[in-house]
Amino acid sequence: MLQTIACIAVPQMAPFEFGVICEVFGIDRSEQGGPSFDFHVVAAEPGPISTKLGFDVVVHEGLAAAETADLVAVPASLIDEPAHPEVLRVIREAVDRGAWVLSVCSGAFTLGRAGVLDGRRATTHWMYTDQLAEMFPDTEVDPDVLFVQDGRVVTGAGTAAGIDAALHIVRTELGASAANIIARRMVVPPQRDGGQSQFIQTPVVEARSDSLSLVTDWMLEHLDEDLTVDRLARKALMSPRTFARKFRAETGTTPNAWLNRQRLLRAQQLLEETDFTLEEIARETGFGAAAVMRHHFVKTLQTTPTQYRRVFGPRQAG
Repeated sequence: MLQTIACIAVPQMAPFEFGVICEVFGIDRSEQGGPSFDFHVVAAEPGPISTKLGFDVVVHEGLAAAETADLVAVPASLIDEPAHPEVLRVIREAVDRGAWVLSVCSGAFTLGRAGVLDGRRATTHWMYTDQLAEMFPDTEVDPDVLFVQDGRVVTGAGTAAGIDAALHIVRTELGASAANIIARRMVVPPQRDGGQSQFIQTPVVEARSDSLSLVTDWMLEHLDEDLTVDRLARKALMSPRTFARKFRAETGTTPNAWLNRQRLLRAQQLLEETDFTLEEIARETGFGAAAVMRHHFVKTLQTTPTQYRRVFGPRQAG
């Protein structure tokens, strides 16, 4: 169970990436039905910790909480900044005991120095992927994704992709509802397609034009219907070709892929919160049949609807 979180403050850390970890895990959202974590900011040498922007963050705790935490998180810092030996020890021990370890942006270099990326896939900010691969040749660096999970080690790409990586861990441990509550409160945009089996699909639709925003809102309200490109194009008062091109330009994906993600999200919520049968959920979400829904679950989430409900369904919540 994901309960105790330790964010390791390191010298010359990036305030935004540090803030991402604090925002996702450090705020009590129990009043909204979300999670509340036992969150700690720790440091190898408590006291003022410098940031890249010239101000300090005062940390009161040493590394004790990190030694037993369910998740140890490392924010971005200067890639040539030496890591404290005790920080590297805590990271290695976290991996050895099976805890989650998360890095955001260039925090992957700290994980690399700890040796926990050897033999693993990882990512970091696209500006630093070549350097990460050069410094840690035993790591398979993927420059094209938002985050990589390899075992229980999660490396996030640049800056805001740390939100995706952090929410992925929440989603994996606590389910889609918990992650979506956090995402809604943070008002994050839809997750970009990074080629991973990413669980978090937020309900906020990012569209730069009013016409497309109206159509995507309408699509969310009619997921159970047959939403062809021709029908959607008529709704948007465009030709099918223009609509498909504009939709990809504004959302980064095709109408069909976007629909499948939203249908998966809705199916996950129904599996978590209701006792509907699989056939009822498939009809409600627009998949039509349980077999089709199962295909999309396995393809995208690497699990079946039945297995998903067994882990995150209402009986487990009670």
